[in-house]
Amino acid sequence: MHGRTPSAVLTPAAPPQPVPVYSGFDYVTVDAQRRRVYAAHSGAQRLLIVDADSGKVVGQVRVGPMHGVAVDPATGHVFTGSSDNTISEVDPVALKVVNHVEVDGAVDAIAYDPSNGHIYADEDDGTKVWVIDAKTFKAIKTVKIPGNKPEYLAINPKTHEVYQNIDSDSEIAVIDPKTLEVSRTIKTPEIKHNHPLQFDAGFDQIVVAGGGVMSAYSPDGTKLGQTTAGRFDQCDLDQTQHILACAGDGGVTRYQLVRGGAPKELDKVAVDAGVHTNAIDSATHAVFAVWGDREGKGDFVQKLIPAP
Repeated sequence: MHGRTPSAVLTPAAPPQPVPVYSGFDYVTVDAQRRRVYAAHSGAQRLLIVDADSGKVVGQVRVGPMHGVAVDPATGHVFTGSSDNTISEVDPVALKVVNHVEVDGAVDAIAYDPSNGHIYADEDDGTKVWVIDAKTFKAIKTVKIPGNKPEYLAINPKTHEVYQNIDSDSEIAVIDPKTLEVSRTIKTPEIKHNHPLQFDAGFDQIVVAGGGVMSAYSPDGTKLGQTTAGRFDQCDLDQTQHILACAGDGGVTRYQLVRGGAPKELDKVAVDAGVHTNAIDSATHAVFAVWGDREGKGDFVQKLIPAP
């Protein structure tokens, strides 16, 4: 299936799996090739590692008060960003940090472009994006961005431009991969407090949400359409099916992206009031949600699968 609405409905594959240490989570990502799920277990200061097939916890690595996670597809190592002003490289097999670099601010989201070896990390509630060389693990550039409070960022694999959400100004800043400067901004006036952002390479469109609205834009800034949306923190995109999974409002909501048009809601499954981040396994199309129970019952991870 490619770009068609699936008939399967998202369903829990198993009960929620408890995670040691109650602290809550931030960003989540999946290494579909190596069958691993990685989540920033923020308050616990650990990288959570989950088996993508069984849905069970494999281990945790103490990194720091981390938020962003990104995978190097060549090595399987995980790049993390933390609020203690560090960006780290974790070997998830050896279960240890193998590199780190300090920056001059707290790190929130993080993205990696394997074509040029650039790690991009944005400043939590700040005005900067740091660019790190993944080989030397040294800072290359600090990019000044407009406004403040950058949220999620995504990379265009064809042009290698970086699309950085700007919460404060209802816009997306576009970073040129050669000059490492903001080359232009894409205004998204209907979006308030821009939060989730993903780039669909096949459809060549940016999807952004905030304030109860989700919109699709072309890279040149043309608005393609909008639809209503929930209060989401993170959305993740399955590039093989053009399906977006978004966490918030007590569950996971999936959207079918449309070439040249507005996303269409597919389904929603209730999870927990505390859920706000998730990730999709592009190999099986399963969704992994993580959350800290608001009544203090613990932290959990759950695998959700499309089922007839």
